[in-house]
Amino acid sequence: MADAAVQGIKTVLHPVADVAAAKKLYTAVFGIEPQNDSEYYVGFDVAGQHIGLVPAGAQGITGQVAYLHVADLDAKLAEITAAGGTVSSPPKEVGAGRRVATVTDLDGNVLGLLQDS
Repeated sequence: MADAAVQGIKTVLHPVADVAAAKKLYTAVFGIEPQNDSEYYVGFDVAGQHIGLVPAGAQGITGQVAYLHVADLDAKLAEITAAGGTVSSPPKEVGAGRRVATVTDLDGNVLGLLQDS
């Protein structure tokens, strides 16, 4: 049975070596300008999906991370850890009431969790 508090994977972050160069490339790929644009984060909203570019290694991100949007981040972390997952990056505020965390599954795969207030 699906958890009504889970809103699906709506955000994917890509670590990049050069944010400015990646912004130029992804602007061409999507055919739109980014909705969020700074030296530490560039975000595109594409057909209901948010694609973000972050400096490689920033926020502990070393590979692509898909973020599951949830209504209650702390409750979801408790459920995941009870099922055997490991918190790899504890919850933190990233601006505008948004909180994020990452977990690692039993095989070492990373999944992001995102809660908007």
